[in-house]
Amino acid sequence: MCGILGAIGKFSKPLFEKSLSRLAHRGPDGSEIWESPEHQVMLGHRRLAIIELSDLGKQPMTDLNLTITYNGEIYNYIEVRRELTAKGHSFRTNSDTEVILKAYQEWGAKCLNKLNGMWAFAIWDSTSKTLFISRDRFGVKPFFYSFTSTGFIFGSEMKALAPMLDQVSISPDFEWCKENIYNYEITEKCLIENIKRFPAGHHALLQFADKNLSPIRYWNTIDHLVEVETSYETQVERFRELFFDACKIRMRSDVKIGTALSGGLDSSSVAAAMHQLGKAQNAERSTQRDWQNAFVATFPETPLDEKIYAEEVVKSFSLNGYYFDIDPLKGLTVLQEYLWFFEELFLTSPIPMMEIYKRIKEQGVSVSMDGHGADELFSGYGTMLLNATKDDSFNIKSIRKIISTYKGAYGIDKSDFTVWIDGFAGRKNLLKHYFSKTFNFSEDDPLVKRLGHFNAALYKEFHFFILPTLLRNYDRYSMAAGVEVRMPFMDYKLVSYCFSLPWSSKLRNGYTKAVLRSAMENFLPEKIATRKSKTGFGTPFKQWLLGPWREYVLDTIQSLPFKNSQLMDAQKAIKTVQQFYKNPNPTWDDGNKVWEELMPYFWEISFFNKVK
Repeated sequence: MCGILGAIGKFSKPLFEKSLSRLAHRGPDGSEIWESPEHQVMLGHRRLAIIELSDLGKQPMTDLNLTITYNGEIYNYIEVRRELTAKGHSFRTNSDTEVILKAYQEWGAKCLNKLNGMWAFAIWDSTSKTLFISRDRFGVKPFFYSFTSTGFIFGSEMKALAPMLDQVSISPDFEWCKENIYNYEITEKCLIENIKRFPAGHHALLQFADKNLSPIRYWNTIDHLVEVETSYETQVERFRELFFDACKIRMRSDVKIGTALSGGLDSSSVAAAMHQLGKAQNAERSTQRDWQNAFVATFPETPLDEKIYAEEVVKSFSLNGYYFDIDPLKGLTVLQEYLWFFEELFLTSPIPMMEIYKRIKEQGVSVSMDGHGADELFSGYGTMLLNATKDDSFNIKSIRKIISTYKGAYGIDKSDFTVWIDGFAGRKNLLKHYFSKTFNFSEDDPLVKRLGHFNAALYKEFHFFILPTLLRNYDRYSMAAGVEVRMPFMDYKLVSYCFSLPWSSKLRNGYTKAVLRSAMENFLPEKIATRKSKTGFGTPFKQWLLGPWREYVLDTIQSLPFKNSQLMDAQKAIKTVQQFYKNPNPTWDDGNKVWEELMPYFWEISFFNKVK
């Protein structure tokens, strides 16, 4: 896990060094630059040492005519290495980096199908004068690039590319991105003009003199669905097998690992799997021995506090539990620094998340096993699960069970009929759906045809909406502290299996995430396994704005820089803030709206004005 940078063309080395230094937080364990003999190619690397801690693991790494700079982890590198050794390849390091180089030598672009992990890398071939670029299947690791007047540049973050751009200016897509906060991550649109985002699940080959990039898709989950077992019990067994394997290979590490624990089902399941695997570790470095470290962020006297649930998990597995309050006043002192690291727009502040990974690093832990991705695989978001009523349209008993599950999980106090209509976004859509079913009209949406309404909705959340944005966010949150986040639920084999399961394996007996609960119920405390409530990890803006942030926010909206901001309607924002403080009983959403109005200004002063 690291920060990468590259340039092809006429770029000065001091400028390249300046750019690479902006990625120091991503790689606190070393900095290296490789330069081609003709001085027309530079590859840079900031190292976070996780596997092969010796200098043998340093990058950029060269083997024969290939040189790589790489950010990520290949979790199955041991298995791929064995296969390559059987084909006659020899290795001088124990690193996964060398495995990628040898795999590319052996299989070319098809090597990507062998890799199980997260990555963004570029391999320069000094013989063919080409650059091979790849990003992992789901875009866990970032890759930005730009063509300038003097050549081609790429890197892990926008701030690293900025010094080498012809000029740094706000993207003409800025307003679109602000209004489509969950949508722009899956596009090439970026907040800085002339910087583009390389797409997940793609690779590309760039010739030395090329002036454009043509990514080629190598992975599309819909093309990798599998046959699933007919009985629910057998599905549970298969899911458990895949999940434990995903956790096992992610416990491979030469440094201490831990977990960011909330007490929810997802993160607790990861902790439970680690506990079981830790008891059965073997000598092949298949699991890390120093893993019993759990980190819990607490929000006293706010709806976000889940400490009582996390404590259940810590006690059950005899973990080293580290608890710490998120201090809103301290958050103000680091807000601009954290937004510099974050460099994007989002609907909550990065303070709580960056604080937890900072505390993780302070305890000497460099890898965190987290539960991201499960909500989008199994329906952890509100009305999403009501899509299942469309898949069993004429089964009233089944529909009532789905509605009951929804109401129980989210505390909805409405009639079943009202909830049913809400799930179709109104009576008109409900009638349209039943009319089309009655007369056998085909669905327009190809995903619905393949997956059904429920899984199609989840598929879109996973690949095109919420999850890509969260993956981006957690890359920035964790790497700001030099911590690598590993996500077992993002294992591609597990993802393909879960999207192949019917909706009835995910919603069952009044519970969401049924197959996960069933697979882990014998390993989790009952209080966790049967927990229906969900608490998001964010910022309690309402409480912070009414309390410790009040003076700061009111001073901000009266400041001259705020009123002169080029990225926002200052008068509209001032009105929103004033209405919040005039309201005798503001809601949670009211607090969030204040942040949404102020966010572009904070981004402007914390990132844009400093990146130029």
